[in-house]
Amino acid sequence: MLPIPNDIASAFEAVLKKRAIPVSRHADYNKWLRYFLDFRNKYTLPDSRSEQVRLFVQKLRDRKQTTDQQKQAAYALSLFFESMPRKNNGPGNQQVGQSLVSSGQKSPSVAPQKEELPPLPLSSNAGQERAVTGKTPQSGSRYNEWRCLERSGSPEWDGIIDLLAAEIKTRHYSRKTLKTYADWVRKFQSYLKNKPPANLSAADVKAYLTYLAVNCKVAASTQNQAFNAVLFLYRHILKKDFGHHTDIPRAKKSTYIPVVLSRKEIEAVIKHLRPPYDLVVKLLYGCGLRLFESVKLRVKDFNFDAGILTVRGKGNKSRTVPIPQRIAPEIEKQLDVVRKKHDQDCGAGFAGVFMEDQLEKKYPNAAKEFVWQWFLPQESLTAIGETKERRRYHLHETHVQEALHEAVRRAKLTKRVTSHTFRHSFATHLLQANYDIRTIQEMLGHSDVRTTMIYTHCVPSRTVKDKKSPLDF
Repeated sequence: MLPIPNDIASAFEAVLKKRAIPVSRHADYNKWLRYFLDFRNKYTLPDSRSEQVRLFVQKLRDRKQTTDQQKQAAYALSLFFESMPRKNNGPGNQQVGQSLVSSGQKSPSVAPQKEELPPLPLSSNAGQERAVTGKTPQSGSRYNEWRCLERSGSPEWDGIIDLLAAEIKTRHYSRKTLKTYADWVRKFQSYLKNKPPANLSAADVKAYLTYLAVNCKVAASTQNQAFNAVLFLYRHILKKDFGHHTDIPRAKKSTYIPVVLSRKEIEAVIKHLRPPYDLVVKLLYGCGLRLFESVKLRVKDFNFDAGILTVRGKGNKSRTVPIPQRIAPEIEKQLDVVRKKHDQDCGAGFAGVFMEDQLEKKYPNAAKEFVWQWFLPQESLTAIGETKERRRYHLHETHVQEALHEAVRRAKLTKRVTSHTFRHSFATHLLQANYDIRTIQEMLGHSDVRTTMIYTHCVPSRTVKDKKSPLDF
């Protein structure tokens, strides 16, 4: 989450003092403002300020925030809007925060009103999104993760984004790479205030990366990711080059030691998960899968005769891992659930599951065949706007993340746990069991063994004398 820009922070602080907000409460008000700015950056919000506050409070309510926290957040946003200059001080949005504070519920309907917002894409580009995701964006949806591919106020930069998407899809890079690079290009465009792409130079890159490091205080990995995205833009889209990169600031990547859970801690987390999320976590730990690899498994990927699971990972690289015998009955039970759901779908006349790339043209009947069904299907069918078809998508990653977050909270662990923590634990526990590092590399799907070597830092050294602190002598 990015920090509050200095100009916004100064204006907001002035309003807090003007309204006599106790200094001890300033940190809480700044926290709600950071959350809202991040919320506004992720979601497509209406122009009406009251609607923005209502949607933000609704999100807090969904996140199980207390009523007092919702009221405080709404009032913080009313102070934030007070600190921002208006182009049109209409009556509709006055006392937004106060009305929500008093009711804790939806604010009355107001007329849409324009305000000073960061430059963002304006109109939808459903065709591009469908070409990338295989889905049509749902009408009325507040969140669009492919917002970076939408039209903006600069036709030149929109053309650059089109070329970027075409170049990445031609190279068969992943959808996540396309989204990440397009997001950074849009941010670069916003920083340069729509400066014509033909006039860009290495000095613009240097200034932008310096801005990220000094003003935004981003992490080293974030700064390097931005550098790689802009480098791809210059080399493959603009057909330019930085020349020598010596004067371009590059962040030194910090040494990262993964968080690893013990078997006892893993069991404590799984105990608080309900199906099918408990099975997802068991696959993450038992097979060393990435989260997106687990939710994209299909029925045909399981080979019980050979006892192996075929995984399609990053860069469309496939690998095989052993099916944990301990959870084999649970996997077969889940396959029965998929079989029943598939029979119901066929009876209801559904169009099949979503297929990647041109597989459906190559195998016209595959979308309706049982072996191509998702192992972890989504509960509801997705309607395709153009064709009126109904298709089934796999379980979304965010659903697993939310369930896991709640399970970790209830387990009361002292470590920060994400879905990737179970993959780290898988590799570390194999290393502790004296598995060869090359074997672990193959099971994880790493291209370079140096990536796998990071887990050697997670295994305690066994010498004649174990390492101790002088305080323990």
